[in-house]
Amino acid sequence: VQLQASGGGFVQTGGSLRLSCKASGIHFGINTFGWYRQAPGKQRDLVGSITSSGSANYADSVKDRFTISRDNVRRTLFLDMASLEPEDTAVYYCHTFHRDRNFWGQGTLVTVSS
Repeated sequence: VQLQASGGGFVQTGGSLRLSCKASGIHFGINTFGWYRQAPGKQRDLVGSITSSGSANYADSVKDRFTISRDNVRRTLFLDMASLEPEDTAVYYCHTFHRDRNFWGQGTLVTVSS
């Protein structure tokens, strides 16, 4: 199983960014996927997740600003981030759980300037 995240970068406060995570080696359509983030000096926290049916839920800190979606044909997970704040600065990771193991993407850095 491989998860390849991309799309991070530098953005100003109030800006938007889209992250992608392409999966291989897994039956993409039946898995739940999640996005996590880890700010400097802090633990890795769940941003949100999406089930195989497309039902998503979010951490309170990003609700109404972030949207998780998936394209089962392209085997790709997305995280659309809007109204970004400096507090959103972190390395973002995609994640899935498969055959009793956790799999993580390599992380993509999002930096939001004030």
